[in-house]
Amino acid sequence: MQAFTAYLSAISSTFGLFVFLGIIWWAWSKHRKAANEESANLPFALPDEFQKDQS
Repeated sequence: MQAFTAYLSAISSTFGLFVFLGIIWWAWSKHRKAANEESANLPFALPDEFQKDQS
């Protein structure tokens, strides 16, 4: 039973590593560049919250 647990632990760790690397690869891929740039500039597109009324 301990051998089965060790194999299961190794398989799940390897699977988790590949999922993590897949997410990193997807997030940094070229087809995500436009979405990443848009998300990076989103805070600057918001209006100022504490701007005094000029009227």
